[in-house]
Amino acid sequence: MADMDQELRPGGPPAAPDPAATAATAATADGGPGAGPPPSTGTPRTVGVVWGLLVLNTLGSAGAKTIVPLPRSLIQLVTMGALVAAFTLALVLNLRLRVRPSAYVLLLTLLLVPSLISSMQLESGLGALFRCARLALFVATLWLLTRWWDGGTTFVRHHIRMYFAVLGSVAAGALVSPGAAMPELYGGRLVGALWPLTPPQIGQYAAVIIGLTVLLVLGRRTDRTSAAVVIVPSVVLLALTHTRTATLGLLIGLVLAIGSLVLTSAAARRFFTWTVLVAVVAAVGFASALRTWFLRGQSQENLTSLTGRAKVWDALLAAPRSTGEELFGVGLGDKSFGGLPIDNSWLAVYHEQGWAGVTLVAAVFAVLGGVALLRPPSLSRACAIFLISYCAIASYTEAGLGDASPYLLHLAVAASLLAAPTPLTAAPGTPLATPLTTSVTRRRQRHVPRWARD
Repeated sequence: MADMDQELRPGGPPAAPDPAATAATAATADGGPGAGPPPSTGTPRTVGVVWGLLVLNTLGSAGAKTIVPLPRSLIQLVTMGALVAAFTLALVLNLRLRVRPSAYVLLLTLLLVPSLISSMQLESGLGALFRCARLALFVATLWLLTRWWDGGTTFVRHHIRMYFAVLGSVAAGALVSPGAAMPELYGGRLVGALWPLTPPQIGQYAAVIIGLTVLLVLGRRTDRTSAAVVIVPSVVLLALTHTRTATLGLLIGLVLAIGSLVLTSAAARRFFTWTVLVAVVAAVGFASALRTWFLRGQSQENLTSLTGRAKVWDALLAAPRSTGEELFGVGLGDKSFGGLPIDNSWLAVYHEQGWAGVTLVAAVFAVLGGVALLRPPSLSRACAIFLISYCAIASYTEAGLGDASPYLLHLAVAASLLAAPTPLTAAPGTPLATPLTTSVTRRRQRHVPRWARD
């Protein structure tokens, strides 16, 4: 299957594939949802296990009631054990501590400073120090994984597979006990009946893997059958969660990501055109049904106040704070104020890590967004733009940018997509293409017949 980078190559159709390379690709291809060309030879398959353990750690321990009651202490033991196992396994894979420079992980490391300064005041209790230790171990694991951040889609596939497995557990719970999966407590919205997951969590996971899989299809990195296996059930689960933030993030993120490919990819242009036509038809023919789904039975006043979130935000901003709390916050907590969830990443970071934390989180988006804009059009750039824009949109009504969370994992995948190949990630024995060697090769090829070069 043709590579996206070949499709974007100027000057005509892509060159014919090398039969030897095609055979090697077919021999090492790893199947499953979102499968495509295999990871580079320098990326062990065990890295996917590490990523899966990080995903398990960020699932959280609070949510809906499950079919089989799970003590919160047991869930916390499993999630924290997953993080310790992820760090240990990553350390075993990278015993020489070979890491590559990453502005994203560096900013997360700096975020530990205000977190630790504020948490040592113990205003949020001893749990704040525990959360600092968790964040430190989380960031250390990302540092160890940077060795394999090479600008490829390896971590995109890991991301899709892991969250598809999580959604599989949600679907299984809905089939086993529909009543527990869509309780009245959540207004009939889909929740996790086997593992305590809330509707916004499920909507987030579904939206992210839908967007990434669509981009892989446009980039010809997976076939349509494999993509349909991921997209169709994920769309159904997203619709059952009635999650507006995830839906808007998915749509806007895809528009921005596909828009970055429109000028260079015919497949992206066709998809964009058909999507616009379908959206117009749906808006005209199903306007009433879409409005009912979007309102979720809420009044206009409740929708305007963002389901009561605005009241919590106003109270948080009006609360008196000392200079130290303004600068460094009150310490890592459970992202709540006055016993109510904050549900805004920026206000949660301001509350727990102060203006120092807000500045560092803003720097994360500025750095990743700036690098993405400077990259030439490619599939990796489009996936990164989707993830960055989705996290930016979701940050308005969901918390998680200041602590170990799925949002930091989404942005970590974006950082891996924007990284450039290095000697640490290149295949053994493969020389790196530098400007000098590239120009010499091009000069030599001028004296070689075209049939020999092809």
